[in-house]
Amino acid sequence: MVIPFEKYGQKGLFIQPYTSSLQLIANYSSAKPKNVQNLPQLPVPKLKDTLKKYLNTVRPHLNDEEFAVTVKLVEDFQVDGGVGSKLQSLLEKRAREKENWLEEWWLHSAYLDFRSPVVVYSNPGLVFPFQKFNTQDDQLRYAAQTLLAALDYKSLIDRDLIPVEMMGKSPLDMSQYKKIFGTCRIPGIKRDSLSYNDTKYVTVIHNKHFFHVDLWGEDDVLLNEDQIVDQLKVVLAMSQKPSSKRIGILTSENRNVWGKAYQALVADNTNRNSLLDVEKSLAVLCLDRASGLWESGDKNARQNIAAAQTIHGGGAASNGANRWFDKTIQFIVGADGVTGLTYEHSPAEGQPIAVLTDFIIDFINQNKSAKRPKSSNPKQPFRLEFNVTSEMENTLRTAEDNLDRLATDLELNCFTYDKYGKDFIKSQRLSPDSYLQMAMQYAFYRLHKTPGAHYESAATRIYVGGRTETIRSCSVDSVEFAKVMLNPKTSPKHRLEAMNRAINSHKDYTVNALQGFGVDRHLLGLKLIAIENNIDIPKLYLDSGYVKSAHMRISTSQVACKCDGFMCYGPLVPDGYATCYNPRAGDVNFATSAFLSHPDTSCASYRAALEAALQDMHDLLLLNTKSKL
Repeated sequence: MVIPFEKYGQKGLFIQPYTSSLQLIANYSSAKPKNVQNLPQLPVPKLKDTLKKYLNTVRPHLNDEEFAVTVKLVEDFQVDGGVGSKLQSLLEKRAREKENWLEEWWLHSAYLDFRSPVVVYSNPGLVFPFQKFNTQDDQLRYAAQTLLAALDYKSLIDRDLIPVEMMGKSPLDMSQYKKIFGTCRIPGIKRDSLSYNDTKYVTVIHNKHFFHVDLWGEDDVLLNEDQIVDQLKVVLAMSQKPSSKRIGILTSENRNVWGKAYQALVADNTNRNSLLDVEKSLAVLCLDRASGLWESGDKNARQNIAAAQTIHGGGAASNGANRWFDKTIQFIVGADGVTGLTYEHSPAEGQPIAVLTDFIIDFINQNKSAKRPKSSNPKQPFRLEFNVTSEMENTLRTAEDNLDRLATDLELNCFTYDKYGKDFIKSQRLSPDSYLQMAMQYAFYRLHKTPGAHYESAATRIYVGGRTETIRSCSVDSVEFAKVMLNPKTSPKHRLEAMNRAINSHKDYTVNALQGFGVDRHLLGLKLIAIENNIDIPKLYLDSGYVKSAHMRISTSQVACKCDGFMCYGPLVPDGYATCYNPRAGDVNFATSAFLSHPDTSCASYRAALEAALQDMHDLLLLNTKSKL
C-alpha cells in the first residue's frame, strides 16, 4: 500500500511508494483503456538475475546455516529443465499474450482477493492542512469549495489535460487518473469487484444518513458555491439526529462478512437502489461531527486526531459510521476543521490523489470558486433509504465492535521533523528518498537490534498498465551502516563511507525496481503461474529466507505534497511499523503507526529512534564538511 511522487536524485526518476453494477465479477476489462500512449510492455526479468538479487536481499535476515539452505534451494530452483525454468517459460508465454502480464493478477492478489478490512489494512488517509470553522456555514462552504475543486480536476482528467508525467525521457502510464472518480469497490463473498461510473452527483453522509446530491441543475449547468452550500444545508436539516441505520459501518468489516451482508441487503429493492446510488456517485463527502481537534494541546496531537479520522473515523462512536470506505474518493470535512480524504486503493496508486490534494488546496486558497455562474434550476437532494432487519442489526453491532477494536489498537504518532528537510539533503548531493529510507533502517536497528525487512514501492508506470514493484530497502549495506553508527569505536570517516554505501545501494535497487527488475513481482508471477497450471508451489516459497524477507516490518511510502499535509495508514504486519513521509524544503512530515496489541512495537520509541538517526546523519555530514574546510 503506497504512494508519492518525487524526482529521484538527478536522474529524473519518480518514486511512487507506498489499490458492475452490483455484480460479483470485476468489470475490469471493459473499463481498462487501450494502450493509447503506445507504451512498452512490462518485461519478465531473467530468472538468474532475479534470483541473484533475491539472495542479496535475504542475506541480512539469515544466519550462515539458514543462508546455505536458501542458496541450495535457489540453485535447485534455477537448474536447467527444473521447475523454475518451466515456470519462467510459462510466465514468458503469458507476457506474450497479455498487454501486461501482472496487471490483473496484481489487482486481484493485492486488493480484490484481500479479505481483511480495507480500513487500516489497505485504505490510506490523507490529512489536509487544518482549518478553523467558526460557524457551520464555514464548514459547508469549505466542503462546497472542495467539491468544486475536485470537479475542476476531473474536468482536466476527462479532457486529457493532466500533463503526462515523465521518468527521465520516458512517459508514464496515465490511465490510473481515469479510475479515481466514480469508482467503487463492491464486496464479494470470496473476491471483490470494481464498478466504474461517470455521473453528475455525489453521495453526502451526515449523522450516518446518506444523501444523493446533484451537482448540476436541470439546465445542465454546474451549481456554484452558494448553491452547493444551500444543498448541504438541506442535507443537514434532514439529518439533525444520527441515523439508527448506520449502514456505512459495514464497509469497515472483514470483506467476507461485508460480502454476505451486502447480498442480504440487495435482496431488498429499497436497499438495492440506495446501494446502487452510492456505487455510481462521483465521490463521497463526509460531513463529520467535531472530533476534538482544537481541544488538543499541540500540533502533534492534532495530527494524530486528524490521521485517525481519515484512516478509520475515530471508531463507531465518533465518525466511523459516517463513511463509505469502498469509494475510491471520500472527502472528509469535520465540524471543527479536520479535512482530508480516505481513498480505496485498488484502482490506482497514490499519485493522482497526491496531485488532487495540492490542486484542491491551491483552488481553495486562490478562491477560484468565486463569481462562477449559477444554475437556474438546482435539483433537490434526497435521502437514500435503507431497510434493516433484526439479523442485519446484529451484523451492524458486530461491525461497530470490530471497528472500535481496530481503531483502539492502532497507535499513531504523526509529527513534523523540523530540524532540516530535503534542501539540506540535496545540498550534500544525496537522494532525499534514499537518505530518509536509510534513516528508517538505522532507526529500526537502533531500536530492535535486528534487521527489519523494509517495503517501499516503486512505480512501474513506464510500462502500459504498470503499477508497482517493491524496493527492498533492507540490505547488507544498510545493516552495516546501522552497526557502524552504533559502534562508538568507529571513526567518522568509516561511518560516512558506510552511510554513502547504504544510500547508493538503495538508489541502485530503486533504479532496477522502477524498470520492473526487482524481486517481488517476478517471484509472485512465478508462484501464480504455478497455481494457475496446477503445479506444486516450489519449496523456495516456504523457506525461511523467503518468509523472513517478505515479512515487511517497515512499510513506507513517500507522498510529496506541496501543502502542509500528510498521508497515513496502518502497518503491513502485526509486529511492524508504517512510515509515510512528506519531505519538504525545510522539514519532513512523518506519519507513523503500529499496533498497541503487539509487545515488540511502540510508535513513541520508533519516533525517538528515527529523530535520533536523522540527527546523527546530519551531524556526520556537517562534521565531514568541516573536515574538508
